[in-house]
Amino acid sequence: MKQASILLVDDELDILEFLGYNLRREGYRVLTTNNGRDAIKIAKKERPDLIIIDVMMPELDGIETCRELRQQEGMKDVLIAFLTARGEDYTQVAGFEAGADDYITKPVKPRVFISRVAALLRRANKLEQESEKLEFGDIRLDKEKHAVYKGNDEIALPKKEFKLFALLSSKPGKVFTREFILEQVWGDDVVVGDRTIDVHIRKLREKIGEDYFKTVKGVGYKFEF
Repeated sequence: MKQASILLVDDELDILEFLGYNLRREGYRVLTTNNGRDAIKIAKKERPDLIIIDVMMPELDGIETCRELRQQEGMKDVLIAFLTARGEDYTQVAGFEAGADDYITKPVKPRVFISRVAALLRRANKLEQESEKLEFGDIRLDKEKHAVYKGNDEIALPKKEFKLFALLSSKPGKVFTREFILEQVWGDDVVVGDRTIDVHIRKLREKIGEDYFKTVKGVGYKFEF
């Protein structure tokens, strides 16, 4: 089973040590930082499963950090919870409006904190499992079986074509930039150029259908049905 990674962001070092210690005891991979700017950099690089942010921080507070994270490509769906000593309704409203998924008030007992974290990760895992099988008209994608079907026929897709199709179809209508596609599908494996994406899109059009894959000139591609 994949080890869940959690990014803790708090300007109080004792809080980072205390919560980090309890999370590591439960087997989580823990990343920490004491400011919002570094949190954004770490999140973009590490793609944690959950980010827990203190609201009251100097320079860039938790709400601003959350808002900026939600604007980053690939960060729209990551779980974000606020950790704060403030319980005013307006703070919670502002947090949820910025894109937070949950709110944890401190001081918090370790068992309660771990329980909340586990519940959040279960929620994310459930959503991920629900999206393992996708249907678009007569097109079906099964991530678990690594298979794509058109009607009753299975379409043979090599690994990179499958990953590209899975990425684009994960959010129909969303435009994925070339840079993001390269990062998610090819990563650091090999050095490839934009032409590589074009070739794979052409192959997907031939196998699945011309109308599903739209080119957004100068930006990237999107999947529509």
